[in-house]
Amino acid sequence: MRAAAPRAFPGGSLLDADDLRPFVTGLAERSGDVLRRHFRSPGLSVETKGDDSPVTIADREAEEVLRAAIRRRFPDHGIIGEEFGTEKGNADTVWVLDPIDGTISYVAGVALFGTLIGVIHRGRPILGAIHQPITRELVIGTSSGTTLGDRPTRVRDTRTLASCTLLTTDPTLILDHIGRGAYDRFEALTREVGTYRGWGDCYGYLLVATGRADAMADPILHPWDLLPLIPVVEGAGGVITTWTGDDPVDGSSAVAASPRLHGEILRALAG
Repeated sequence: MRAAAPRAFPGGSLLDADDLRPFVTGLAERSGDVLRRHFRSPGLSVETKGDDSPVTIADREAEEVLRAAIRRRFPDHGIIGEEFGTEKGNADTVWVLDPIDGTISYVAGVALFGTLIGVIHRGRPILGAIHQPITRELVIGTSSGTTLGDRPTRVRDTRTLASCTLLTTDPTLILDHIGRGAYDRFEALTREVGTYRGWGDCYGYLLVATGRADAMADPILHPWDLLPLIPVVEGAGGVITTWTGDDPVDGSSAVAASPRLHGEILRALAG
């Protein structure tokens, strides 16, 4: 098992991720308008998709807004989105979209959700964004750093598990997707840390990247859940790997933390 160190994105790219920041900010504002309009609406209907996850009109409308803006600005780019699939997936540059990461919270009227926007260039994430439209927090990460609004932000330099605030989205998913042994080891870890909370989905990673929590762990994630997180966490000085310490780009789980804590958390999860 290895713990990946924070890495720079590949040099020589024809695409400067930082040049995309104003456009991504505009995307977040447009999709945020949609989500605020439907949030806590008494008439919001909820459907169940084939994977038993919920979806609402807000998910679909927000992704449509994002896709339309990207197509207009970058007609040669590809798009992967949770609600409407993949178009031009073999393009050099592909946008990854999750209009509402945390739909269960959104439906409940709880602001522990967000919109995820990522940019993948030649197979590597070069930009990621997490937007919470109710609290109006937007973090954007690239190889040059992560910002909250217009201010740089960093992970917290917590030195011990006893002082760590650990987050997860849903611990039952550990049992469902990794197994009883992993679940028991995670439960043991929750007793070692100073604070354990379920402030989950992408908002948990926003809290880690802005220094308000120390670690976030999820045992199962889709590409649209995971890929945008990588530049956000790494740009803030954190480390993000899979549950087993591997490169998250091709993974389906995540552990994000400060460099001081990441290895300790992986060792605890591995037993």
